[in-house]
Amino acid sequence: MPPLCCGYLSQYTHHHLVAFLLTFFSYVLLHASRKTFSNVKVSISAQWTPSLQNGSVSAFSPGETWEDNHLFADEKQATLFLGALDSIFLFSYAMGLYCSGVIGDRVNLRYVLCFGLCGSATVEFMFGTLTEWLQIYNVYLYCALWVVNGLLQSAVWPCVVAVMGNWFGKTGRGFVFGLWSACASVGNILGAFLASSVLKYGYEYAFLVTSVAQFAGGVVVFFGLITSPKEVGLDSDSETGLSALEDSDSHRPLISDEEEEDEGAAAAGPGRRRQPVPQQDEPTVEETPRAVGFCRAFCLPGVLPYSLAYACLKLVNYSFFFWLPFYLSNNFGWKEAEADRLSVWYDVGGIVGGTVQGLISDFMGKRAPVLVVTLLLAMGALMGYSKSPNDQVINGALLAATGFCIGGPSNMISSAISADLGRQEALRGSQEALATVTGIVDGTGSIGAAFGQYLVSLIESKMGWTYVFYFFIVMTGGSIVFISPLLYNEVRAMWRDRQALRRQL
Repeated sequence: MPPLCCGYLSQYTHHHLVAFLLTFFSYVLLHASRKTFSNVKVSISAQWTPSLQNGSVSAFSPGETWEDNHLFADEKQATLFLGALDSIFLFSYAMGLYCSGVIGDRVNLRYVLCFGLCGSATVEFMFGTLTEWLQIYNVYLYCALWVVNGLLQSAVWPCVVAVMGNWFGKTGRGFVFGLWSACASVGNILGAFLASSVLKYGYEYAFLVTSVAQFAGGVVVFFGLITSPKEVGLDSDSETGLSALEDSDSHRPLISDEEEEDEGAAAAGPGRRRQPVPQQDEPTVEETPRAVGFCRAFCLPGVLPYSLAYACLKLVNYSFFFWLPFYLSNNFGWKEAEADRLSVWYDVGGIVGGTVQGLISDFMGKRAPVLVVTLLLAMGALMGYSKSPNDQVINGALLAATGFCIGGPSNMISSAISADLGRQEALRGSQEALATVTGIVDGTGSIGAAFGQYLVSLIESKMGWTYVFYFFIVMTGGSIVFISPLLYNEVRAMWRDRQALRRQL
């Protein structure tokens, strides 16, 4: 590990480790249960349609009819409904994110996080296990449960990012958050293995195992999580002992209004100097930070461009999340359990990508250049994967490369960059905005992903999977377009810094 990274890690206490692990594994368990639905789509489709039962009467118990157990006439209708369920979940998830971020900045984060984890686990158990045990098949019930599930799950991500932002300062945030944001990919891997291991007993047991684990995780978080250094008497401004590094020019806030201050000083004239701030001898009474309103948080520098870029990128990332096992099974004819295990390589690439790209952005002191270069590579990776042959080794390697280029930037925007935006200098005197900003960025991304999931099923049914990948390439290009103004500003700032350094030498 590079010496600078060792310097980061050596400054952390056991409280930082506990906060890191509890937030990490709470989202691992949430994503594992969420991944279950995409991993068992083939089995659910078989249960909801007669086509995969080969017309066998033995598939029914005595006295049962086809109408009692099945919802759709063929697999295509079932696939469209599965896509609609994904969109329903993501729309409700997006709407919940806009609200839960605001709530998280005003209510104890631990309570909100526990409520989201345990409530979502209960709904998933009802959706996938209880309805199958009781032989209840109803389109409206499935839709209602998935709306509630989306609202409950939306409480988790803003809270865990806010907790991490409270514990870890901006120095090294790209590396720490890049490593931590692997929680979603680790959850996908865990969910894939759990689902494939119990799928032979029925898809309802996949929902059972993951929902029980998620509920238990929520209980542990409730009794074990410390949401802020202040709760154990630590100073949140210097919780890692890196305050000296954080004040250095090489680690200035990535979103800052410092340039505006410099411009104001220059406008005052060469003979006018900024008045020094008087030193206060008496200790000041610490005021409770004020929570920021939703509209003000939305108007903060960088929030809107990154939100729109994330809407395009999350569409692509979640399309792989929701549809990859289904695509591998249907397009290549592989068994569902094999497709589940092979899909893990996309998440492995995302884990490596988020960590490496976060570390590089820390060394550069800029995020946008790393994102744009990686997304350009992603467009080529998507084109290459669309031409993958029917070979699991080659397919797995291409999946890992695609995950590196898509999952990595997605992890950076949803974690490290959201924390940067929620802790920028424009919020001085009103710092309680981290959960709100995270909810805005992730909520806007989820709206894009929600539209995308139904479009994926529609494009696939009309034109085939090749055109789905063309659609992904266009959306990745859209992410680059929205980040471009930020890229221009950061590259210009880097050029000015280099010119100033040359003049000093």
